[in-house]
Amino acid sequence: MTTSPPERQIRDISGLLDHASHVLATRMAAAFVELGITPRAYCVLFHALEGERTQIQLAELADLDKTTMVVTVDELEKAGLAERRPSVTDRRARIISVTGDGERAVERGTAIADRVHREVLESLPEGERTVFVSALTRLVGGALAEPVESERTVRRARRARS
Repeated sequence: MTTSPPERQIRDISGLLDHASHVLATRMAAAFVELGITPRAYCVLFHALEGERTQIQLAELADLDKTTMVVTVDELEKAGLAERRPSVTDRRARIISVTGDGERAVERGTAIADRVHREVLESLPEGERTVFVSALTRLVGGALAEPVESERTVRRARRARS
């Protein structure tokens, strides 16, 4: 005998947000092909341009584990977009310095990211775009700002967005 699951009383926002995040990530990755780098590499370059930061600091900002960060910086160095350099304030620390080519990649990458986000938002009626972004911003800054502790491991820990 087969039984039906209970009827949902509230829309499954977990599924909606997961799906939206995945599809947006695939759109962004496809768009960044024209630049020859990944959205992840762009993110690291973008944050490295903001100021002198170590690999560890950039990994936290880009929400990357140490291994992925090392691979990403290796790729950026190989492409001539970034360099590891000693910090001017702490000679033991290595910072990621963006090259001139890297700066140009960030400029082009910002235009690509803005284009993808604009295309997605333009799929909403004009009056809903600001409301959607505002509501999502409030959620991420409030009720969904920090992960909660759980006995079970969640697929991927997220850090708070500032």
